[in-house]
Amino acid sequence: MEMMQMKLHQNKRQVMIFITLILSWEAGSESIRYSVLEETDSGTFVANLTKDLGLRMGELAARGARVVFKGNRQHLRLDPDTCDLLLNDKLDREELCGSTEPCVLPFQVLLENPFQLFQAALVIRDVNDHAPEFPAREMQLKISEITIPGKVFPLKMAQDLDAGNNGLQSYIISSNPHFHVLTRNRKDGRKSPELVLDKALDREEHPELRLTLTALDGGSPPRSGTTEIQILVLDSNDNAPEFAQEFYEAEIPENSSLGSLVITVSARDLDAGSFGEVSYALFQVDDVNEPFEINANTGEIRLKKKLDFEEFQSYQVDIEATDGGGLSGKCSVVIKVLDVNDNAPQLTMSSLTSPIPENLPEILVAVFSVSDADSGHNQQVICSIHDNLPFVLRPSVENFYTLVTEGALDREERAEYNITITVTDMGTPRLKTEHNITVLVSDVNDNAPAFTQTSYTLWVRENNSPALHIGSVSATDTDAGANAQVTYSLLPPPDPLLPLASLVSINPDNGHLFALTSLDYEALRAFEFRVGATDRGSPALSSQALVRVLVADANDNAPFVLYPLQNASAPCTELVPRAAEPGYLVTKVVAVDGDAGQNAWLSYQLLKATEPGLFGVWAHNGEVRTARLLSERDAPKQRLVVLVKDNGEPPLSASVTLHVLLVDGFSQPYLPPPEAEAAAAAPADPLTVYLVVALASVSSLFLFSVLVFVAVRLCRRGGAGSAGRCPVPEGHFPGHLVDVSGTGTLSQSYQYEVCLTGDHRTGEFKFLKPIFPNLLVQDTEREIKESPNCRNSFVFS
Repeated sequence: MEMMQMKLHQNKRQVMIFITLILSWEAGSESIRYSVLEETDSGTFVANLTKDLGLRMGELAARGARVVFKGNRQHLRLDPDTCDLLLNDKLDREELCGSTEPCVLPFQVLLENPFQLFQAALVIRDVNDHAPEFPAREMQLKISEITIPGKVFPLKMAQDLDAGNNGLQSYIISSNPHFHVLTRNRKDGRKSPELVLDKALDREEHPELRLTLTALDGGSPPRSGTTEIQILVLDSNDNAPEFAQEFYEAEIPENSSLGSLVITVSARDLDAGSFGEVSYALFQVDDVNEPFEINANTGEIRLKKKLDFEEFQSYQVDIEATDGGGLSGKCSVVIKVLDVNDNAPQLTMSSLTSPIPENLPEILVAVFSVSDADSGHNQQVICSIHDNLPFVLRPSVENFYTLVTEGALDREERAEYNITITVTDMGTPRLKTEHNITVLVSDVNDNAPAFTQTSYTLWVRENNSPALHIGSVSATDTDAGANAQVTYSLLPPPDPLLPLASLVSINPDNGHLFALTSLDYEALRAFEFRVGATDRGSPALSSQALVRVLVADANDNAPFVLYPLQNASAPCTELVPRAAEPGYLVTKVVAVDGDAGQNAWLSYQLLKATEPGLFGVWAHNGEVRTARLLSERDAPKQRLVVLVKDNGEPPLSASVTLHVLLVDGFSQPYLPPPEAEAAAAAPADPLTVYLVVALASVSSLFLFSVLVFVAVRLCRRGGAGSAGRCPVPEGHFPGHLVDVSGTGTLSQSYQYEVCLTGDHRTGEFKFLKPIFPNLLVQDTEREIKESPNCRNSFVFS
C-alpha cells in the first residue's frame, strides 16, 4: 500500500490518504480507472474529475455532472463546491465482490447540455481484515495401525474472505514424529490441507494422538486460524475404502429441478464383513457445496437447492467414503453449471427529465443503461419503444441509450406521455423487460379556475355551534403546477347590510365553509354571497360562484298557551251545568308555537283529571268537552290539566290547569257542602234553633253591610260595563309572557275572564276583551266581540 499526499482543488486543504490512484486509458475505450483501498473513510478524496476529463473550471457544475453506478448504488459522489470525486461511504470488498479478484465497479460520469458520457471504473483493493477460519474447532481422523508411511489423508479446509495475498496461503501442523502437512492447490483456486504419515503408528504405544492444524494468510502481519485434529489408531482393519476415480467431473443446467441426479461416485473396501461396508458423505459442508447432497448407501449426488450460474459457475465437492472400521477414503467432484436464459434484461434509469418545456425540439428526456446477467448469446439485448410517439431512442456508448423528443411538443394537444421502453434479449426463449416512464409537458397559465357548480345551496340547522363546517365549494384549474393551485376567498355581498364577515368564513386552501356564529331561524332564514377562486399563476386568473345558505328550523320553542291564562292569585273557573249533554263545550285551550313547519304542529291531550272519563280534549283544536252525562255522584269541583305538545324532535310541551265547577243551574253559583245538607235534614233542637236564628241574623246584617260597602267601592272604581269581569292586570304586559322550562311547562300564572251565554245547550264562551301581548303572532290576536247574550261574569277563587 502506498501513501500519497495530494493537493486538493484551489489549495483549500491538504489531507494524507492511504489510496493508490491508477489513471490508465484503455485502448479505444477512453475508460478511466481509479483504485482505492477497502474500508477507506467516507469523504476521502479520489480524483479531480475536471482535470482528468480535460474540462474547463466550473464546467462540471454547469453541465449538471453526475456519477452513475450499476444498480443505482452511489459509491462515489461529487463535491458540490469543488466537483472533486469523493468516496460516498466505506466500501467492503468482500460484500461487493466476494471471492472475485480483482474487484472492479464500473461507473459512468454523465454530463448534460450537451449530453456526454465518460466510462470509468473503481477498483477496490483488499486489506487483510479477515483471518482464516476452519468449519469446526476439532476434526476426528481414524487410521489403522498397519497403514504404510506415505499415506495421504485429506483434511477439511479453512476459509478466508480476503483475496490475493491476504487470502489463505498455507497450513502448518504442530510438531510430532508421525505426520507432516501439505498445502494442495485445488482447481477452484482454493487451498486444502493434506496430512501425510511419516512414521507407522502403534496402537499399543499411542492409541490416540492430538495435533494442532494452523491456517496462515499472506497479509502483513499474517492472520491465522487453528483447529485440533484427534487421531484414533485402529486395530485389525487392514484396508481403507478407495474410490474408482480420484476426480469426477459432471455438468448440470442451472434450471434443473430439485432432486435431479448429478453424478454417482463409487468406492470399494477389500475387507470383509462390516469392515468392507462403505458409506458416503460430503467431506466438508459449507456455502460452496450446500446445493448438493449424497446418498450414504449408493453414492448418488443429487441437487437439493436451486443453482444460479450468475452466482457460481462451478463447484468442487469432496466426498468421503468410510468403512465399518472407521477408515476412510476421499475423492473430489467438479460440477460445472450450464447457463440457461433465465434472467430477463435489466434497465437502469440514470437520468429522467420531466416535465419538459413545450415548443422546443430535440430535448433530452432520459438516459438509461441495459444489461443481462446471462452470458453469451443470452446476454445480447435489443431496445425499442412504440412507433406512434414523438420520441426516438438513440444508442450511446456501450450499453447506454438516450431518449430525445423527435420534434416540438404542444401541451394543449397532449400534456402527458406514457412511454414504455422494451428490452429483449436474444436467448431462447426470449425474455424481455418493460420499463414505463411518464413525461409531462410544462404549462403556461392560460386557464382560469372553474367551479364544479355555478351556484351552491347549503343547509344549516339553527342553533349550530360556532365554527361548524357547513359545506364546501370546489374549483379546478386545468393548468399544471403553481398555475393550478387555487386560493378561495369571500367576495363582498350584494347586500351591504349583511354582516357576512361575522356569519361565515372560508378556508383559502380547500374551500371549506364555516359558520362563525349560532344562526337563528326566527331572525335570519336565508342569505347569499359570492366566493372567488384565484390561481397562483402569473398573471393570476380567477372566477366566482354563488353560495346560498338556508337556515333550517330547529324545535327550540315550546308551545305557548294563550288561553286560558293562569293566575294563581285569582284563578277563574268554568261553570258547567249538570244537565249538560255529552259533547258539551266547556272551554277551548288556545296555544301557539314560535317554530315553523312540523315543529309548530300542536296536539292537545288531557294529562290529569279529578274524575277520568268525565271530560275529554280534542287533539287538534284543544276543545274541552264533556264525555258523558253528569250525575249527582260527580264531584262539584273538577281540576283538569291539559298538555299541549308540538311535533318537533324532540317534542316540547306546555301544560295548563282548568278549574271546572258543576252547578245545577246558573242561578246557583255554588253547591252547599254535604255537611250543611245533613244538618238541614236532622230534626232541630229548640235551643239550637234559637241560637241559629240569632247567629244568622247577626251574620246577615254583617254580610249585608260588607256587600253594600263592596258595591259602593266597585261602582266608584269602574263603569257598569266592567263591573262583572275577572280581574285583569293593569299596565303593559312584559315582552316575554312565558318562560318554558326544560320540561315544557309554563312558568308564570295569568288571569283570564269568561262570559257564559244564556244558552245552556251550547255552553259557548266569549272573550269580553282579549288579554294578549302585542308580541304574539297577528293571526292569534283576533278581536272577540262581546256577545249580546252574555248576562254575567264570574270570578272564582
